[in-house]
Amino acid sequence: MTKLREIRLRTNLSCNDMSKRLHISKTHYWQIEQKRRRLYYDMALRISAIFGIKPDSLFYEDYHR
Repeated sequence: MTKLREIRLRTNLSCNDMSKRLHISKTHYWQIEQKRRRLYYDMALRISAIFGIKPDSLFYEDYHR
């Protein structure tokens, strides 16, 4: 399970909730979470802002192995 998914589940948000907050499709969000779509820095900033954490602490480990 990705760190992004773990945090999303801990905060009781669904993929649909996230996609609405980010103004993207649910499929687009799911693909980011599953690492099937490239994550750009501006989207990483937007996602991390929802959780109130820094992007590096959320994405660095998952996307730079």
